[in-house]
Amino acid sequence: MSVLRIGNASGFYGDRFDAVREMLTGGELDVLTGDYLAELTMLLLARDRMKDPALGYAKTFLRQMEEGLGLAHERGVKIVTNAGGLNPASLAEELRALAARLGLPEVRVAHVEGDRLPAPRDGVLAAHAYLGGGGIAACLRGGADVVVTGRVTDAALVCGPAAWWFGWGPEEYDRLAGAVVAGHVLECGTQATGGNYAFFEGHDVRRPGFPLAELYEDGSCVITKHDRTGGFVDVGTVTAQLLYETAGARYAGPDATARLDTVRLVPDGPDRVRISGVRGEPPPPTLKVGVNRLGGWRNEVVFVLTGLDIEAKARLVRAQVEDALPVKPAEVRWELARTDREDAATEETASALLRLVVRDTDPEAVGRAVSGAAIELALGSYPGFHVTAPPGKGTPYGVFEAGYVDAGTVTHTAVLPDGERVTIPAPARTRSLADVPEPPLPEPLPPGPVRRAPLGLVAGARSGDKGGDANVGVWATTDAAWRWLAHTLTADRLRELLPEAAPLDVVRHVLPNLRALNFVVTGLLGEGVAAQARFDPQAKGLGEWLRARHLDIPEALL
Repeated sequence: MSVLRIGNASGFYGDRFDAVREMLTGGELDVLTGDYLAELTMLLLARDRMKDPALGYAKTFLRQMEEGLGLAHERGVKIVTNAGGLNPASLAEELRALAARLGLPEVRVAHVEGDRLPAPRDGVLAAHAYLGGGGIAACLRGGADVVVTGRVTDAALVCGPAAWWFGWGPEEYDRLAGAVVAGHVLECGTQATGGNYAFFEGHDVRRPGFPLAELYEDGSCVITKHDRTGGFVDVGTVTAQLLYETAGARYAGPDATARLDTVRLVPDGPDRVRISGVRGEPPPPTLKVGVNRLGGWRNEVVFVLTGLDIEAKARLVRAQVEDALPVKPAEVRWELARTDREDAATEETASALLRLVVRDTDPEAVGRAVSGAAIELALGSYPGFHVTAPPGKGTPYGVFEAGYVDAGTVTHTAVLPDGERVTIPAPARTRSLADVPEPPLPEPLPPGPVRRAPLGLVAGARSGDKGGDANVGVWATTDAAWRWLAHTLTADRLRELLPEAAPLDVVRHVLPNLRALNFVVTGLLGEGVAAQARFDPQAKGLGEWLRARHLDIPEALL
């Protein structure tokens, strides 16, 4: 019982289907987790449940269990997942029925509920509080072999099993915070094992293995993967995932607030990184709430502009479309992507894309009225007129909004395998979030010759979304590069390098132990991923754009 081996087999709804089998057969495990929920996923599941009240869970997980349930039972592996989505009770019933069909009636299934909240206003499809791991731990203590939850924090999938395994109390904040950090590293699956990694060249990342954590009683852990699986684990891959979709030094959760500025990473052998030193604090008094609502209707048309006079062609068709619209939608956005090349060898590389996106609360304002106005120009507009898709109707889009409720107002309930309902008490101690004082910066590098070069030669980055805000984590690969990066990449410099962020609020957080800076760009993504207000609506490529920007870098670092 001295080590808990806990793995992950899913980072999102749609992740690699055979990962469950790979993790259950590839090596020793005690608990297998799967994260299926994201802001957009909750909206999709809400639509499913509108069609059929028995749905609202991740159907992929149920199919994975047709084989995985027996494999886990044979090996004595517990399964913990948030695949219950909006309907964990229904998924639990389906799993019991599946176990019976497979001849596994002894498999005990439990679920966690209480995250679903009343809709705060009309038009809201789903409102869910982010619960902690207490309900999961109670289900495991009650003898569950499989625990399904609705909306819990991603890290709760590790924090709950760890509290059960080691018998931690609710105020052992350092240990719980260590599990929160381990859970954050595991939650996105292969992003911890070389997937989406800035420095992927020189490594075999065609099919990265999924990660696992060897978690210890003091809250420290080793991040690794099964032998003979692809990808790799090193300090860089773990750093990248630690920075993903976080902000400042305090990483808050319902179980504990983890101090990311205390995290220490050291190599522990091939494909092994030890995480230690994590300090924890009481959780905040509130729970985050995700609210998904219908935002309205949208439509888009993408015009292909080929060859010469790209800017003039764009001006012409834009003016023609705007003149032809019978009613101007509430929001009209044009964006010209200059993907064309001079003297191109293929037609595609000679072409640019002009994207028109319209939004309105009235579906008629963005439907055939828009696409028809565009297509009617086919024989009377710029030379070479064509579009990437036939005209279409408007489609509904969603909006994710974050709110907060007092933790004591949410009834967090573990429903044990025998049907007993156990209420998980709210934290007895809490601590409101506040920024930590900015730590001292390292000594700057001495003056010397510089060369204009991409930032990515000396720094890695990973970016993502939190509602309408974008997060960009940047880390230096060496101590010398950190001394330069910490003084050079200020919030104002980030705005210069990423002009889309120039008018927005940008907050920089400094994490010296990780040789890292974390930036939050407020409002870059509009109303969030479901609204698709931006070319890259989840800011997945924002960090790589930043790495591709040129600035004066000391030659000593190059």
